[in-house]
Amino acid sequence: MTSKVVALFFSLVLLLTSAAAQEKAQATPVAPQATAAETKTDPSKQSDIRRLMEVTKATSLITQLMDSMGDGIRPVMSQSLPPGDYRDKLIDLFIAKFRSKADPKQLIDMAVPLYDKYFSDEEIKSLIKFYETPVGQKAVSALPQLTLEMQQNGRAWGDKLGRESMQEVLAEHPDLVEAMEAAGVKGKMSQP
Repeated sequence: MTSKVVALFFSLVLLLTSAAAQEKAQATPVAPQATAAETKTDPSKQSDIRRLMEVTKATSLITQLMDSMGDGIRPVMSQSLPPGDYRDKLIDLFIAKFRSKADPKQLIDMAVPLYDKYFSDEEIKSLIKFYETPVGQKAVSALPQLTLEMQQNGRAWGDKLGRESMQEVLAEHPDLVEAMEAAGVKGKMSQP
């Protein structure tokens, strides 16, 4: 789950800093590996990257993303754990523990060498200039909600396409319907 959080964060941050934008936890905290790589980054560029993170309100975005991930993880865990009175408490405690361990600064530290890898210092400075403009600040404030709505719409679209595709495959291959029924999956996949 941690890798999903990191992937979503970097996708969101890269979306915020792209040209188009111009228009799971362990028992003990692990020091980010980026710290060693960060020392290879020119201190002036490192400072510029951190300034970009500040201007794009990356820490706030990470916190929002982690809250969203917690909300998204809840139904997945609920479906994957056996029923019982323990389940809600376990999920609540897991999410609380995960959030207590998830330090947005660690993700910022991991982002620095990646920005160093993909952007020159001049490009970082140009991004900072853009994000300091009214349009850049509008992008910073609008993109998280826009991204969330796109994810929700994409999820609904994917669910619909998945159901339609499964219904069509089963209609085209009645032998698979029989095999599923024999395996104990009675009509679950063919229902709209």
